[in-house]
Amino acid sequence: MRKLKLYSLPLILALSLVLPTTLAQRKGGSAKPTRAAALMTARGVDTISAAQLQNYLSFIASDEMEGRDTPSRGLDTTAKFIAMNLTRWGFKPAGDNGTFFQRIALRRDQLDGARSTAEINGQKFNFGDDFLPNAVGATLTGPLVYVGRGWIVQSKNMDDYKGIEVKDKIMVVLGGGLPPGLTQADARANQGQTVANPTLYARAHGAKGILVIPEAGTLLNWEQQRQRLTQPARATVERFQTPAANAPLPTITMSVKMANALFEGEKFDAATITSRGQSSDPVAAFDLNSSKTVNITIAVKPDHPTTQNIVAVWEGGDTVLKNEYVAVGAHYDHIGICAPGTADPICNGADDDGSGTTALLGMAEAISHAKQRPKRSVLFVWHCGEEKGLWGSRYFTDYPTIPLAQIVTQLNIDMIGRSKKDGDTNPRNKDLSGPNQIYVIGSKMMSTELGELTEAVNKSYLNLQFDLRYDDPNDPNRFFFRSDHYNYARKGIPIVFFFDGVHEDYHRPGDEAQKIDYVKMQNVARTVYVMLWEVTNRATRVKVDKQLPAQLQQRAG
Repeated sequence: MRKLKLYSLPLILALSLVLPTTLAQRKGGSAKPTRAAALMTARGVDTISAAQLQNYLSFIASDEMEGRDTPSRGLDTTAKFIAMNLTRWGFKPAGDNGTFFQRIALRRDQLDGARSTAEINGQKFNFGDDFLPNAVGATLTGPLVYVGRGWIVQSKNMDDYKGIEVKDKIMVVLGGGLPPGLTQADARANQGQTVANPTLYARAHGAKGILVIPEAGTLLNWEQQRQRLTQPARATVERFQTPAANAPLPTITMSVKMANALFEGEKFDAATITSRGQSSDPVAAFDLNSSKTVNITIAVKPDHPTTQNIVAVWEGGDTVLKNEYVAVGAHYDHIGICAPGTADPICNGADDDGSGTTALLGMAEAISHAKQRPKRSVLFVWHCGEEKGLWGSRYFTDYPTIPLAQIVTQLNIDMIGRSKKDGDTNPRNKDLSGPNQIYVIGSKMMSTELGELTEAVNKSYLNLQFDLRYDDPNDPNRFFFRSDHYNYARKGIPIVFFFDGVHEDYHRPGDEAQKIDYVKMQNVARTVYVMLWEVTNRATRVKVDKQLPAQLQQRAG
């Protein structure tokens, strides 16, 4: 056993007598009251109960919240519910303008089919029937150049741009997928250096836009893609807007009719280009006739919705240490209506991350009932947009409402409510944690002290089985990058991430409240709460004694 540092000794002496109360309840036993138990009761831990968590989660993961997409009515309703409770419990708002909400401005451009047009040599084509554009407002006109599949892969001696210039031209590309013989691994390796896909190359070399010649797969899914154009476009965070050098290019997928018209009178027609594209003798790049005129307008209707993080502070009781914060967080969004047209269209996100959202509510209620205040302040943040790419945590850490230098630790709870049952042979539940088990990630990545403290708290309290298999810079699942703690870690704040593992209902309609193991959820929430108290009451802040491993310093995508 690793020797524990002396800073943990009072905790060990106090908590070593505590029987795992909730675990005993699972087994049908009872726990003997102790002095340490009385201490934790005074701190409010007993108010975190399975029944309480079930109560909150039944609302947050209900169909009425419509899967809490970002942005959505259901997410906003959930935010108001959380803020209402924070007000009731006496929390200090730490969002914008004296509120609990840190507002985030979004941009969502919707295609306007009625004003989107295309002409080739005067022949008109219809939006939806003949061409499918992306939602990048633009007018395209000018010379055209066919570039094959438009890839450069140096390791495969592949260069579709030999002998041609694309600057100020409209690129015409065959298909939208990978060239024959190229794997996903090939395509991802050294993008922008030894590998370039059509979009990367077009941006880097000043092309105006891209026209795509359809292949069989595209034609098979044409109607599905057409319907998708009428749905709300994907939003982006305005303050995250991509620099012009990396902005999306106008890209139009053509129908067979439109592609035939484009190559009429050229040295190769569209049918020949398509058929030879699957062979060992594809048509090489060439400039189209300079007399050919193309006029395409992609019209969009801009929309500027907002969303919000929820930020609250429970002020510490020490006149000096209250200016430091221990942050605890979860994401309260999910993926919304994920299976339209089916009997169960809503992905309710009970575990992901209704469980973390609810655990934070339970902890907030508990600390409001504590008979004393912790020495440091506690910062509660419910992040939005995690499912969109960690939006909320990135926004909070880029534009903090609390100085980041004063945040000593961040504890992240993302999926703590599901358990693998005995006899479960479903391969998709292979790595789901058990009833008394939870995955712990990142506790030692930046701070030896925090890692040892995390273990000491657990062993001296409920002694859950902490599984560290994903606590590895080389974890192929890349779980370290896939939740909100990452954005705190990249700012130098040590973190601990609690996670139950991927399961059969991950990002599916089956992630519902009735499948949650509420006793497990209670045990994990209580353990994190005890951990929270220990970090807030330390005489000195947790020491950061190492940098993130190099593999964890850059999140792709």
